[in-house]
Amino acid sequence: MTQELSGRKTARRSRRRSRVLIALGIVIALLATAVVVVVVSLPDDLTIGRLSQKSNIYATAGDGTPTLLASFYDQNRVEVSSDAISQYVKDAATSGEDPGFYDHGGINIMGTLTGAATTLFTGEVRGGSSITQQYVKNVLVQECEALSDDDERMSCYDTATETSPDRKLKEMSLAVGLEKKYSKDDILRQYLNITGFGGSVYGIEAAANYYYNTTAAALTLPQAASLVAIVNNPVKFQLDVPENPENGAANGYAANKDRRDYILDEMLRLKKISAADHEAAIAAPIEPTITEPSTGCQTAGGSAFFCDLVLQTLRNDPAFGADADTRLANFRLGGYNVYTTLDLDLQTAALDTLAENVPTTYDDWDVGGVVTSVGVGSGRVLAMAQNKDYSQDPAVQATGANYTGINYNTDLGQGGSNGFQTGSTYKVFTLAEWLNQGNSLGDTASSWERSDWGEFEDSCNGPQDYGTDFAPSNDSSSDDDSYYSALESTIDSINTGYIGMAKELDLCNIRKTAEAFGVHRADGAALEQGASAVLGTNEIAPLTMAAAYAGIANNGVTCSPIVIDRITGPGGAELPAPQSTCAQSVSSEVAAAMTYAMQRVMTRGSGTPSYYDTEPEVPMIGKTGTTDENKDTWMAGASTKVATIAGVVNVSGAGEDQRETYFESGQAAKARHRMWPDMMSVANAKFGGDEFTEPPRDLVR
Repeated sequence: MTQELSGRKTARRSRRRSRVLIALGIVIALLATAVVVVVVSLPDDLTIGRLSQKSNIYATAGDGTPTLLASFYDQNRVEVSSDAISQYVKDAATSGEDPGFYDHGGINIMGTLTGAATTLFTGEVRGGSSITQQYVKNVLVQECEALSDDDERMSCYDTATETSPDRKLKEMSLAVGLEKKYSKDDILRQYLNITGFGGSVYGIEAAANYYYNTTAAALTLPQAASLVAIVNNPVKFQLDVPENPENGAANGYAANKDRRDYILDEMLRLKKISAADHEAAIAAPIEPTITEPSTGCQTAGGSAFFCDLVLQTLRNDPAFGADADTRLANFRLGGYNVYTTLDLDLQTAALDTLAENVPTTYDDWDVGGVVTSVGVGSGRVLAMAQNKDYSQDPAVQATGANYTGINYNTDLGQGGSNGFQTGSTYKVFTLAEWLNQGNSLGDTASSWERSDWGEFEDSCNGPQDYGTDFAPSNDSSSDDDSYYSALESTIDSINTGYIGMAKELDLCNIRKTAEAFGVHRADGAALEQGASAVLGTNEIAPLTMAAAYAGIANNGVTCSPIVIDRITGPGGAELPAPQSTCAQSVSSEVAAAMTYAMQRVMTRGSGTPSYYDTEPEVPMIGKTGTTDENKDTWMAGASTKVATIAGVVNVSGAGEDQRETYFESGQAAKARHRMWPDMMSVANAKFGGDEFTEPPRDLVR
């Protein structure tokens, strides 16, 4: 009796299973008919755009070869050709994901129908998609990633990945159309370049780099199978969470190994590998070598602030798009190689001398140290450094005053600061206007110290009288009722000598002459042009002053600073890079008279500490600068090849008197004279330097 009941129950279960299978067969048959009808009616043309890739920024090493500074990406991907992908990878992908890939027309019918039926009845998406279908889905997602608007991007992504039969049917139709346009090998290559491998890792090349510190071409059989395993479920099978109890180092990445071994079994079954290779691969442990890719300017070390300026430049460069939204979208897509002007020989010298001479922090003083070098006649920024560690992360910045995201060398609109008072380095523009008006270096001006300078001409704002509130003094006392020549006032940096020269000129024209050298305030406001501005009260970025001094050394032709030499886009095509614009700031005769005086600053005046510590010596011009209470100190100068600005500044707050402050390297006020010769010694050794043009006699007399 018991056996009979048991037999009846078994028979009922069997009949039930049969009815379910028959019903499922009918559903699948009906669904198949629907699929054919719908697929025929759907569009089958898929536009394949650019893949999101890494962009790279390079400097130039001493031997002329490009050296990677930093990479940037939304998706860590390096697109490669088919011959740069190991055959093991291709066979593992087809064996594990789509064994019939080379036989079907784009759709794995049974797998897709079963998945569609499950989706229809349960609302959950099932697998079974062919490689071509998976590729289609990834392309649709990539189209979303290219959108610059966050809301549009998320809406697009939701549509491309929604759990619905309609989405699945559209995917199938597009897959069929895709197979009509592309070869199987090309579809497989594109699939391996586009697919995700966990986190921000996309494409087989980046996956090989990241997980195994190798290339897609050099992957071994077990490595290839373990990477392809990740594609099936990136969160479950990725290899960069060693503490994962289900798929981590302690259990030999068990989940990934199970999937990897399944793929290896399939490769053996499909005769893609030999039995011996299969056994060896199954026995191989999974041992990832996680290699974090560099991303962002923080990975550029001491060159990070220069890197930041490159990014600021690119974001405003029409070569990357006509408007901000287009440029942002192009940056998200990436794939650019940017070759910058940075010379690593000079950059290393800048970083070394700053590290030796200016501390990153100092008690009760927000101390800043800056060094910038620019090529004379080219505007190419050769070096840019400061005494801080770079970070744009507020949480990191909060850990210490050594961190900042502000570039002290550049304008506010370039990620920089509000600038710094330049002190007497600004006097050279009054000297230029003095010579512009037909005066010579030998002509004198009333130079004694007094509290009422009377009225100054200002053709822009009308005559200016500062009463008794304006009483500049000199570092070293000058004789009462004395008259200094323009040459003497320049060599000894006599404040009252320059105010006397300005009183015989037009304050508005002095400002215009400074502007002719590209000089402007770092905060974007108009240059101040009062009498005190003659002594360097405008806040200006060091890079701006370096370019101006390069213009003086270039026979009066000033070239705007540039940081990029060339750009290649995806596929290697050359793109237009921002160009330096050069203009004649003063006549070559006036420039020659300026360099005549500024050479003597170096050999007889305030620049001698820098000049005589530079080796090898070539003809050099220069000017020092010190602000009120010795808060900021500067050394600015150039050869006929390179212009350099070096300074120690008060970034914010009260600051310190640098003549009363001592770093480990010596007096703070003299740090400029230790850094500038360090820089120019390297520049002179590498680029040399020519004689400056002799000025006409009537400008020197």
